[in-house]
Amino acid sequence: MTAGRRRRSGVPDDTPSEDRPEAAPGKATTGTAGKVPAPAPPADTTDTTDDASDDTERASGGSGETAGAPTGALDTEAAGQEPAYELDPATGGPRTRPAPPDEPAEQRPPEPGAPDPAHDVEQRRREAGVNPLFPFGRPGQPLGRAHPFVFGFTAALGVITAWMLVKAATNAKSVLVMIVVAMFLAVGLNPAVERLRRLGLPRGAAVGTVFLIVILFFAGFVASLVQPVTEQVTELRHSIPDFVDQLQNNKTLADWDKRYGLLKRAEKAVNSPGFQNGLTDTATGIGKVAINGVFQTITILILTLYFMSSLPQIKTFFYQLAPRSRRARVALLGDEILDRIGGYVAGQFTIAFIAGLCSYIFLSILGVKYALALALIVAVTDLVPLIGATIGAVIVCLVAFLTGTTTDLIVCVAFYVIYQQVENYLVYPRVMKRTVDVQPAVTIVAALVGAALLGVVGALLAIPTAAAISLLIREVVLPRQETL
Repeated sequence: MTAGRRRRSGVPDDTPSEDRPEAAPGKATTGTAGKVPAPAPPADTTDTTDDASDDTERASGGSGETAGAPTGALDTEAAGQEPAYELDPATGGPRTRPAPPDEPAEQRPPEPGAPDPAHDVEQRRREAGVNPLFPFGRPGQPLGRAHPFVFGFTAALGVITAWMLVKAATNAKSVLVMIVVAMFLAVGLNPAVERLRRLGLPRGAAVGTVFLIVILFFAGFVASLVQPVTEQVTELRHSIPDFVDQLQNNKTLADWDKRYGLLKRAEKAVNSPGFQNGLTDTATGIGKVAINGVFQTITILILTLYFMSSLPQIKTFFYQLAPRSRRARVALLGDEILDRIGGYVAGQFTIAFIAGLCSYIFLSILGVKYALALALIVAVTDLVPLIGATIGAVIVCLVAFLTGTTTDLIVCVAFYVIYQQVENYLVYPRVMKRTVDVQPAVTIVAALVGAALLGVVGALLAIPTAAAISLLIREVVLPRQETL
């Protein structure tokens, strides 16, 4: 029962002044003239406010309506809205609401007539909320992600991080290439390891057997090249005096020497410091390249051994990175991709073996010296798609011409032109279609793109990468497109 109803019923209002509701804005006028009561002394603001409110209600007859209010005025309490501000009966102005207890001091509105904190130190400490815990004031709210400063700083930091990653990858390009090649060889040799495991060998023994075969192959290849290279160098060293005599007895060269002084110029150029320094630098560069090649080969072989022995753990680790709901499908697709890479390596070794065997039979029939070493060179270079067979054929034809006759050169060129056509259009597509399941056109395009990006390594990795992409498109992208 409200206070107005008690007064109308004749019952005295015993409600304490502190429990009575405050007068709404616009209800502070008293009497019929709508005059504001005289302000009380500011000693006790709370009591004055309550007494003034009580006087206002008595003057209005307890009806809850403000006397003298304009007709048609919007009653904020009747509309269910909070008033925009409260009038202070003592001053007739807006009353300053006290800040909630949990509201930070820096969020409280300043008191009317408060000094500027820029000039008043005490006001500065008061508004900042200085206390023993926060000697310099309470910290403000953190900046949101949409703040321009936060967005710009985050974007700049991301660009710097990306640039540093690209720079680090560029500096470590050789190491990354060795890791990729070693992983590629490990995945390619894994089918042979699995076959040995099916025969009853443990994985360690199977890995050791396959790795030993690879080491023996490289050792045989190097050993087959030692003898012909040594003999050719020795023969060249013994033939240098004969070459010099032939040049001196050549009539055409003697006539040119009389006209232009070729021998004097050649002698001057050979004895010059620039030529000697250039020759030294060239020899040093060749030595560095050879040492670097040997180091990289040994590193790749060691990494291949480690990757082969821990390939199941590596696969499990990457499969666990996929969500649990899709892990089984990811594992099945990953196993299929690895099987295709292994099939590609096996197919490439098959093609190289066929090329080496055919070259050895042909060179043996033709009677070319160092037939075994040349056949191994053809087999190794044939592992490189597109250009590998051509490189091996050029080397064989050059050796056949230097150690034989012009007829041997013509016969070698004809043989390798015919063989490359047979390999490119009959052997290679059939083997790759069976082992990798990639169309011949895709194979050629992938090899060209890979060679343009990463050279020989890119050409080696292009075809299995194309096989993996084609598998993902057929098993993931196309079924999803059918459901849209």
